[in-house]
Amino acid sequence: MLNLPKSAVKSLNPTELLSFSSLKSVPLITQSEMSECGLACLAMICSYYGFKVDIASLRKHTLSATQGMSLKDIMDIGSELQLSSRAVKCDLEDLRHLSTPCILHWDLDHFVVLTKVTRNAVIVNDPAVGKRKLGLEEVSKSFTGVALELTPSASFKKKDSQVTMKISQLWERIEGFKRALVSLVCLSVVMQFAALISPYYMQWVIDSVLLSNDQPLLLVLAIGFMLLLFVQVSVSTLRSWFILKFNSMMSIQMGANLFHHLLRLPISYFERRHIGDIVSRFGSIASIRNMLTTGLVESLIDGLMAVVVVVMMFLYNAKLAAIVIAVVATSYAVQLAFYYPNRRLTAELILVSAKEDSNFLETLRAMQTIKLFSNETNRQNMWLNRFAEVVNAEIKLGRIQIAESHVNKLLFGVENILVVYFGALAVMEAQLTVGMLIAFIAYKTQFTTSMTNFIDKLFSFKLLELHLERLSDIVFEAREIVPSSAVLPKQLSGHICFDNVSFRYADNLDWVLHKVSFEVMPGESVALVGPSGSGKTTIMKLLLGILTVDEGSIYVDGVKISDVALPDYRGRFGSVMQDDALFSGTLCENITMFESDYDFERLEQSCLQANILDDIKKLPLGFHSLVGDMGNSFSGGQLQRIFLARALYKQPQVLCLDEATSHLDADNEHQINFNIRQMNMTRLIIAHRKETIATADRVIRL
Repeated sequence: MLNLPKSAVKSLNPTELLSFSSLKSVPLITQSEMSECGLACLAMICSYYGFKVDIASLRKHTLSATQGMSLKDIMDIGSELQLSSRAVKCDLEDLRHLSTPCILHWDLDHFVVLTKVTRNAVIVNDPAVGKRKLGLEEVSKSFTGVALELTPSASFKKKDSQVTMKISQLWERIEGFKRALVSLVCLSVVMQFAALISPYYMQWVIDSVLLSNDQPLLLVLAIGFMLLLFVQVSVSTLRSWFILKFNSMMSIQMGANLFHHLLRLPISYFERRHIGDIVSRFGSIASIRNMLTTGLVESLIDGLMAVVVVVMMFLYNAKLAAIVIAVVATSYAVQLAFYYPNRRLTAELILVSAKEDSNFLETLRAMQTIKLFSNETNRQNMWLNRFAEVVNAEIKLGRIQIAESHVNKLLFGVENILVVYFGALAVMEAQLTVGMLIAFIAYKTQFTTSMTNFIDKLFSFKLLELHLERLSDIVFEAREIVPSSAVLPKQLSGHICFDNVSFRYADNLDWVLHKVSFEVMPGESVALVGPSGSGKTTIMKLLLGILTVDEGSIYVDGVKISDVALPDYRGRFGSVMQDDALFSGTLCENITMFESDYDFERLEQSCLQANILDDIKKLPLGFHSLVGDMGNSFSGGQLQRIFLARALYKQPQVLCLDEATSHLDADNEHQINFNIRQMNMTRLIIAHRKETIATADRVIRL
């Protein structure tokens, strides 16, 4: 085994490395971002040794890049976390000699945590997929031969720094939640009270009516319990309507609050994640909402009902009641035994489902490219593999649930036989009447139903942690910084100043811009030119507040842009970027950005300036022609002119154009450049075509 360069090894407390508990295992922590498998592996190892930490907390130690982390980056962060590291190069047969858990370099671009090595298999926690048991042949295809052992140093401390979302944090933000919950509980109590009295009908009919042949009493009982049934159904209907209303209220408030927050996250959040994963996390609202409405109320009522009914059962016969309680307790133990496999497989199912969603969505978005490269079969196989992972995860989860369900069926079947047997003995020994036995069985059914529902809800609330963890990735992500210590003048002159601006996407990457300084005068048109990758688009994104400078400052009209409110600031700019997109709707809605009271004259004027007005008027529906985010009949040049019209409709005080006319023919470009020159505004242009560059007053070369 060949040792690679390693960090200085600190003295260890040997007892810290001992594990006397066979239950101690490496927790599975999945990655939220595409490139943070290294952070997820570190979080798993820290949590194993007693320092419970999540990925969000570890992100503070590094500005992770979309390109990922190197082994050295992981070692550096591990050192900050007081973990001693040792990088080793080893063969497949040497894996059993590694100190586990440790990190393995996987598939040349990924990291996993090795948790156990057996004679014929290797168990790893893959932050992208979940817990995996792999044969040695599979491991040899992925393992690159590099491993990283991490152990606690002398200064390592056990603590819990995880930031997790609690259910209480959700209902605190929902207006009217507690009042609605109390109303639901009251209605449910009335329903359960009626259900509690119902068994007396059979008992009184058998013991009082049949034995004495008392028909008037039978009529009274029938009418009385008919009225009780009417009350029960009426209250149940009212409760169902109330739940529907409550569910809808929660759905709209939770969805609105989360979407409001999501839209205000920095663009980097979306660049580092798969769209399917974000959709999946947002979809966790549905599971949480259902548990907070029907689930929470039913668990409270079922718990209360179980307590009342068990008292009733003991009043009838203590021996029979003890049998029922013993079986329910055994059922709880069974569900507890199945909980952790159930939780792990549910987490795996959520994860692979999100991956399948991402693959499906990106396939739809790239359909033209797929067809041009005749790549349909390959994409089909890729999706089929993802979908097979989903189905296999469902099968594994289904096996656990089937086993749990049938064990419980066996338990309650045995319970029913024992209750009838000992109940019949009690009747023969005159400890119970036949009616009392029938009533007891009815109460027993109510108790087991209420108690199993209550236990199911408890475990469902525990499983809800999975959805809360996924939702936490959105909720606890910091919004874009929106300072307001400085105020821009009402009308910008358009003076722009970059003062020693430096920027890079992560601490471990090279500078994209380093100490860049330039000035753009009010009303001036400046072209940024340079080779691809020189930072032209980055400059524009920094100016627009999409990215944040690492060093230096940017000033607009003498005001530092890091001190102004971004929504107001961006509202002064018009921009056409390379990756602009249309939304589902009409052309009018897309150009006016869905303004409800848009100015039609300004709409036409902006289209005229962008030289797209004639093309729109030729369409059968004109401005009301429908377009979509994925499909439309416009050429690349027409799309660029629509995007330019959208930028000009804002009546911007500064115009930023990133290759905004690269798809236009010479005549259209000449006309648009002429129109833009007539506007009294500062223009920052990125272009490669000489004709576009020539329209600028000045050229800045990067």
